[in-house]
Amino acid sequence: MIPKVVAIGADHAGYELKGVLSRDLDEMGVEILDFGAKSSDPIDYPDVGHAVASAVANGGVGLGVLICGTGLGMTIAANRHPRVRAALCRSAEDAEMARRHNDANVLALGARTTTSATARECLKVFMTADFEGGRHARRVAKLG
Repeated sequence: MIPKVVAIGADHAGYELKGVLSRDLDEMGVEILDFGAKSSDPIDYPDVGHAVASAVANGGVGLGVLICGTGLGMTIAANRHPRVRAALCRSAEDAEMARRHNDANVLALGARTTTSATARECLKVFMTADFEGGRHARRVAKLG
């Protein structure tokens, strides 16, 4: 089920890809909370990563999307928050398994390491795949 509200954020490296993905979210009928970057001027990825992760952790949004150069920094920043399970995805298969088996609630992408087409596929799958629960629920519960 596609969430009604999604938080999105990027640093300067992910600014352009954030625009592409924001348009895709808009076409899905999703309300977008944009936490920056507002331009390609340099900003610090942890600030954006923490802002999006806080929105997800507090339950104000259904899912989050974070983009930086590699996606690594954003993933690290987001996963410091309780109840956040950020997954760096490089393929639609990664995105699907992150949602279905890991109940990931933040999609992290690398603007310099993932093509726009692949990132768009990841977003579509991440937004539409549902957590399977079952044996996976026990494992996800151990994450805290």
